[in-house]
Amino acid sequence: MSARAAGRLLRAGVAAGLLLIAACGGHRPVKPSSQARPRADDTSRPQSSRYAQNDDSGPGGALPDVSRIPEPVPKAEPRSVYGNKSPYEVLGKSYSVLPNASGYVERGIASWYGNKFHGYTTSNFEKYDMYAFSAAHKTLPLPSYARVTNLDNGASVIVRVNDRGPFAENRVIDLSYVAAIKLGIWQKGTGLVEVRAIDPEHPERDLAARGPARPSSPAVATVTAAAAGASPSRGDARIAAASPEKIHKPALYLQVGAYSDQANAERAAEALRGARLGAVRVVEGASNGRAVRRVRIGPLRDADEADALAPKVRALGLGEPRVAIDD
Repeated sequence: MSARAAGRLLRAGVAAGLLLIAACGGHRPVKPSSQARPRADDTSRPQSSRYAQNDDSGPGGALPDVSRIPEPVPKAEPRSVYGNKSPYEVLGKSYSVLPNASGYVERGIASWYGNKFHGYTTSNFEKYDMYAFSAAHKTLPLPSYARVTNLDNGASVIVRVNDRGPFAENRVIDLSYVAAIKLGIWQKGTGLVEVRAIDPEHPERDLAARGPARPSSPAVATVTAAAAGASPSRGDARIAAASPEKIHKPALYLQVGAYSDQANAERAAEALRGARLGAVRVVEGASNGRAVRRVRIGPLRDADEADALAPKVRALGLGEPRVAIDD
């Protein structure tokens, strides 16, 4: 199963009165939101029967011109009445909503959601619009704003976070359809990103914290033919980008653990080497002022490989691995 499909199957869930929706995989095209018919949405129904289609996708036809869609302007907003209960539980895991978004920065794998959820109610009881720059996040307050940057090509977009998810393992954010297009990840379904929260009172701090643009000449994605509603693996669109040698590619790893004791780190590394799961390395670093040894597998090709390795690591009794991205 691909990373895109796996993420869609696991994303939806309901927890303690919160409406926690996310992404799955389908084929029925819809018109842009300005023309789409409102969808009847009975939020009391279970996820399995709530939506009009079983699978998710983008709409059919040509890709929308995302350069004509304005990015949201960060502004101070009151916390939503719905979607901010903390802690909440989904699929047996508990999540705590952050008291505020200030200082939040995380790197990980982004996914996206679209047609199946278009027009349906988000976790804070707004309507999901796949033609707006929005996103779902597990712990950022609703609503909040973040800049999401594709670490492979340097493209970035500001999104308004108004939904919960994604609840697939090793996913940091679920983007709207047009946000995924702007970042250049809609076709593959996932991408390596940095998520940096924006303080509406001081948005200039976001720009200052980003440092120099990376890469210096961001890849420019040009769609020459497209059926945007297709499965990412179908290849209905061809994208021409800047030459690879001009792009600094981040390295993707699956981190098995961070150990203060060197002997424990070596035991975990030896167990992984014995299982022949790939290249294993022990990286020395620091956390909260203490020396740690991070045991990692990789570098990996993509999110699909990380998804395939995670259950094998768990089967060794080494706990829950997580994605790590290094420059």
